Amino acid sequence: MADRTRSSVDIAASPGEVLDIIAAFEAYPEWAEQVKDCTVLTEDGDGWADQVEFTLDAGAIKDQYVLEYDWDVAGDGTGVISWHLVRASLLKGLTGSYTLEAAGAGTRVTYDLEVDLTMPMIGMLKRKAEKHIISTALTELKKRVEG
Repeated sequence: MADRTRSSVDIAASPGEVLDIIAAFEAYPEWAEQVKDCTVLTEDGDGWADQVEFTLDAGAIKDQYVLEYDWDVAGDGTGVISWHLVRASLLKGLTGSYTLEAAGAGTRVTYDLEVDLTMPMIGMLKRKAEKHIISTALTELKKRVEG
Protein backbone atom coordinates (compact mmCIF):
# COMPACT_ATOMS: atom_id res chain seq x y z
CA MET A 1 0.00 0.00 0.00
CA ALA A 2 1.37 3.41 -0.96
CA ASP A 3 2.01 6.15 1.58
CA ARG A 4 -0.53 8.92 1.89
CA THR A 5 0.22 12.53 2.73
CA ARG A 6 -2.04 14.42 5.14
CA SER A 7 -2.28 17.94 6.52
CA SER A 8 -4.90 20.10 8.26
CA VAL A 9 -5.84 23.75 8.54
CA ASP A 10 -8.36 25.63 10.68
CA ILE A 11 -10.66 27.99 8.76
CA ALA A 12 -12.71 30.77 10.36
CA ALA A 13 -16.00 29.76 8.73
CA SER A 14 -18.70 27.14 9.24
CA PRO A 15 -18.32 23.67 7.69
CA GLY A 16 -21.22 24.51 5.38
CA GLU A 17 -19.44 27.61 4.05
CA VAL A 18 -16.25 25.60 3.44
CA LEU A 19 -18.26 22.83 1.75
CA ASP A 20 -19.88 25.38 -0.60
CA ILE A 21 -16.43 26.55 -1.78
CA ILE A 22 -15.17 22.98 -2.24
CA ALA A 23 -18.29 22.03 -4.22
CA ALA A 24 -18.08 25.05 -6.59
CA PHE A 25 -15.66 23.39 -9.03
CA GLU A 26 -16.08 25.84 -11.91
CA ALA A 27 -14.65 28.59 -9.67
CA TYR A 28 -11.43 26.67 -8.84
CA PRO A 29 -9.32 28.39 -11.54
CA GLU A 30 -10.18 31.74 -9.87
CA TRP A 31 -8.48 30.80 -6.59
CA ALA A 32 -6.65 27.46 -6.90
CA GLU A 33 -3.39 28.44 -8.61
CA GLN A 34 -2.55 24.91 -9.77
CA VAL A 35 -5.97 24.33 -11.39
CA LYS A 36 -6.00 25.85 -14.85
CA ASP A 37 -9.45 24.56 -15.89
CA CYS A 38 -12.24 22.65 -14.16
CA THR A 39 -15.48 21.27 -15.61
CA VAL A 40 -18.25 19.26 -13.92
CA LEU A 41 -19.02 16.38 -16.31
CA THR A 42 -21.81 14.65 -14.36
CA GLU A 43 -23.84 15.23 -11.20
CA ASP A 44 -25.64 12.79 -8.93
CA GLY A 45 -29.34 13.05 -8.18
CA ASP A 46 -28.77 15.48 -5.30
CA GLY A 47 -26.89 18.03 -7.42
CA TRP A 48 -23.43 17.10 -6.12
CA ALA A 49 -20.68 16.79 -8.74
CA ASP A 50 -20.07 13.14 -9.55
CA GLN A 51 -17.29 13.40 -12.16
CA VAL A 52 -15.10 16.47 -12.65
CA GLU A 53 -12.40 17.12 -15.25
CA PHE A 54 -9.33 19.12 -14.18
CA THR A 55 -6.37 20.60 -15.99
CA LEU A 56 -3.58 20.75 -13.40
CA ASP A 57 -0.18 22.43 -13.45
CA ALA A 58 1.49 21.64 -10.11
CA GLY A 59 5.12 22.03 -11.10
CA ALA A 60 6.40 18.46 -11.45
CA ILE A 61 2.86 17.18 -11.99
CA LYS A 62 1.01 18.46 -15.08
CA ASP A 63 -2.01 16.57 -16.35
CA GLN A 64 -5.60 16.63 -17.50
CA TYR A 65 -7.66 14.12 -15.53
CA VAL A 66 -11.14 13.15 -14.36
CA LEU A 67 -12.02 12.47 -10.72
CA GLU A 68 -15.11 10.75 -9.36
CA TYR A 69 -16.43 12.15 -6.07
CA ASP A 70 -18.26 10.67 -3.09
CA TRP A 71 -20.06 13.15 -0.82
CA ASP A 72 -20.52 11.73 2.70
CA VAL A 73 -21.56 14.99 4.35
CA ALA A 74 -24.19 15.99 6.88
CA GLY A 75 -26.63 18.86 6.54
CA ASP A 76 -24.29 21.16 8.51
CA GLY A 77 -21.40 20.53 6.08
CA THR A 78 -19.37 18.21 8.30
CA GLY A 79 -18.17 14.94 6.84
CA VAL A 80 -15.90 13.62 4.13
CA ILE A 81 -15.62 14.48 0.45
CA SER A 82 -13.51 11.78 -1.20
CA TRP A 83 -12.35 11.18 -4.75
CA HIS A 84 -10.53 8.74 -6.97
CA LEU A 85 -9.05 8.90 -10.44
CA VAL A 86 -11.19 7.83 -13.41
CA ARG A 87 -8.73 8.67 -16.21
CA ALA A 88 -5.58 10.70 -16.84
CA SER A 89 -2.45 10.90 -18.96
CA LEU A 90 0.40 11.21 -16.45
CA LEU A 91 -1.38 10.14 -13.29
CA LYS A 92 -1.87 6.43 -12.67
CA GLY A 93 -3.69 6.93 -9.40
CA LEU A 94 -5.06 9.87 -7.44
CA THR A 95 -7.12 9.32 -4.34
CA GLY A 96 -7.85 11.80 -1.65
CA SER A 97 -10.32 13.40 0.67
CA TYR A 98 -11.29 16.52 2.54
CA THR A 99 -12.60 15.88 6.04
CA LEU A 100 -14.60 18.81 7.45
CA GLU A 101 -15.03 18.96 11.23
CA ALA A 102 -16.52 21.69 13.39
CA ALA A 103 -13.70 23.26 15.43
CA GLY A 104 -14.87 25.93 17.85
CA ALA A 105 -16.42 28.73 15.78
CA GLY A 106 -14.78 27.45 12.60
CA THR A 107 -13.86 24.33 10.66
CA ARG A 108 -10.87 22.02 10.69
CA VAL A 109 -10.16 20.80 7.15
CA THR A 110 -7.96 17.73 6.78
CA TYR A 111 -6.67 16.96 3.29
CA ASP A 112 -5.49 13.41 2.62
CA LEU A 113 -3.80 12.65 -0.71
CA GLU A 114 -2.09 9.81 -2.55
CA VAL A 115 -0.63 10.37 -6.02
CA ASP A 116 0.64 7.57 -8.26
CA LEU A 117 2.41 8.51 -11.51
CA THR A 118 2.87 6.49 -14.70
CA MET A 119 6.54 7.50 -14.73
CA PRO A 120 8.84 6.31 -11.95
CA MET A 121 9.52 8.84 -9.22
CA ILE A 122 11.54 8.48 -6.04
CA GLY A 123 9.17 8.17 -3.08
CA MET A 124 10.70 11.16 -1.33
CA LEU A 125 10.10 13.38 -4.38
CA LYS A 126 6.54 12.09 -4.78
CA ARG A 127 5.74 12.87 -1.13
CA LYS A 128 7.32 16.31 -1.52
CA ALA A 129 5.05 16.95 -4.53
CA GLU A 130 2.02 15.69 -2.55
CA LYS A 131 2.93 17.95 0.40
CA HIS A 132 3.25 20.91 -1.97
CA ILE A 133 -0.13 20.18 -3.56
CA ILE A 134 -1.80 19.82 -0.14
CA SER A 135 -0.13 22.88 1.38
CA THR A 136 -1.03 25.06 -1.58
CA ALA A 137 -4.60 23.75 -1.75
CA LEU A 138 -5.26 24.30 1.98
CA THR A 139 -3.69 27.77 1.95
CA GLU A 140 -5.73 28.81 -1.09
CA LEU A 141 -8.95 27.27 0.29
CA LYS A 142 -8.50 29.13 3.58
CA LYS A 143 -7.84 32.41 1.73
CA ARG A 144 -10.89 31.91 -0.53
CA VAL A 145 -13.27 31.06 2.34
CA GLU A 146 -12.02 33.73 4.75
CA GLY A 147 -11.40 36.38 2.07
